[in-house]
Amino acid sequence: MIVFAEPDERPFLSPLGRTSPVVKLGLAIVWLIGLALTLDPRPPLLLAAVALGAGLTVGRIPPARLAVGYAPLLGAALGIGLFNALFSGSNADPALAELIRLGPFRVTEAAAAAGLGLGLRVVAIAATGVVFGLTTDPTHFVDALVVQAHLPERFAYGALAAYQAIPRLADDLTTLRQARRIRGLPGSWHPRILVGLLVLAIRHADRLALAMDARGFGLGRRTLYRPLTWGVADLAVGVGGLAVLGVALGLTIG
Repeated sequence: MIVFAEPDERPFLSPLGRTSPVVKLGLAIVWLIGLALTLDPRPPLLLAAVALGAGLTVGRIPPARLAVGYAPLLGAALGIGLFNALFSGSNADPALAELIRLGPFRVTEAAAAAGLGLGLRVVAIAATGVVFGLTTDPTHFVDALVVQAHLPERFAYGALAAYQAIPRLADDLTTLRQARRIRGLPGSWHPRILVGLLVLAIRHADRLALAMDARGFGLGRRTLYRPLTWGVADLAVGVGGLAVLGVALGLTIG
């Protein structure tokens, strides 16, 4: 049986959690663009350290929760870096200095540097994404996209509904497996279970579309339950994030 734990509200109520999600998302995109400009290992290390430090202090994310969310992405980043170092085209160039040989694989210094730089990029991007996700309430995020970023309501709230439907799919999976067991069939993975999940997902989407139409989404201006305004914290986070990115890219120039 799948059990969902109640989310910890402390990060959402923290100074970083109360910052506009639009500012945090824009800052994350700018950081991503900045990281794409360099393969130097120092900028992503600095950005990852700042993101994780901000999440632990300003975002009030429990360390254990941050570790659980970040560990799989960190493993993926290490795998990407290793894969690119092993299969880099520069390994076939005999003129380049060989750093290490792993069985049939020859790894040059250039390939190792490129793999390290790419892996650390993913480390920084993953750190930023995890802190953003753990300090941003989904409903607050969508409200900010509609009010402050002026995205269409149908798109923004439809995305929120799809995000919130993920736990429902887990419940549907549990129900389908239990129904198969009642009928004397194995409850393990089976193609028919996937077909059943698809049918239930289409039914949920159809009900959601009807509910949104009944509430007048997309027909005109709507009132807001949570009015959103720009604040000093938004300016501080935005300016501070840009300053950190400038310092990180300055390390490459230096």
